[in-house]
Amino acid sequence: MCELLGMVASEPADVLFSFTGLAMRGGQTGPHADGWGLAVYDGKFARLFLEEHPAYSSPFARFLRENQMLAKLAVAHVRKLTRGAASIHNTHPFCRVVNGRHIVFAHNGTLPTIRSRPLRRESTLGDTDSEHAFCVLLEALRERFGPNYPDDPLQLGSLLFELGNELGQDGVFNFLFADGQHLFARCGDSLYATVRRPPFGDVTLVDAEVSMNFGDHAGGSSELRMAAVATMPLTRNESWIRGTPGTLWLFAQGDLVHTWTPAPGYVEAHPVIVPDVNRAETG
Repeated sequence: MCELLGMVASEPADVLFSFTGLAMRGGQTGPHADGWGLAVYDGKFARLFLEEHPAYSSPFARFLRENQMLAKLAVAHVRKLTRGAASIHNTHPFCRVVNGRHIVFAHNGTLPTIRSRPLRRESTLGDTDSEHAFCVLLEALRERFGPNYPDDPLQLGSLLFELGNELGQDGVFNFLFADGQHLFARCGDSLYATVRRPPFGDVTLVDAEVSMNFGDHAGGSSELRMAAVATMPLTRNESWIRGTPGTLWLFAQGDLVHTWTPAPGYVEAHPVIVPDVNRAETG
């Protein structure tokens, strides 16, 4: 499988601390060595950095980790392939232009029969089940909302929740879906979130002896809010909430603003059992 990372803040905040932790799992502390990607939003535009090489040993990824980058919204991914070769075309996050904005998508899991769903307008560049699933979501978005991107994120979230749980019956569908203002995060079998508020303390990565205090990068602001989502917690001295299968979270401006919860007993078709972690709650 793969690992996901999403970050949302109320104002431009450090991206690379969390990306450093994820990159360690791309070939050093984890087996996700078949490519990596990072999408960093500037308004509705997403800068995309992709490689088919292990993130841990990549000079390009190291360059990014060593040079501060601030953003209000970012999505990252390290890949362990299950469908499709290790190539730049199959590397997440995927990106499309929809109604004048970049939509960014990353997936962790496997959807064995998703490619049997025909695509009418969208098309894939690679041969992964993940990119095909992204196209299915985009076609459903266009079909429901037509030429206008929904002003209300709850309308879009309801669509992603319904279709996410439908597609999740085909396999495992953990995903991040971003539009420049909002981050939608769906738990198929493993997804955690943490929301950070002032006063900030020091936090340390799970995968490296690297610590930081987010307040040092807040430009003196006492209003900074931050949220992070990851397949497994990236830090070991702050609380992470564990998502339940089928749950969809909506983050905006550094806060968790809405949660869609499935019917009791919902499970993905082929869940991968992951261990719980200390200081994590079910939610």
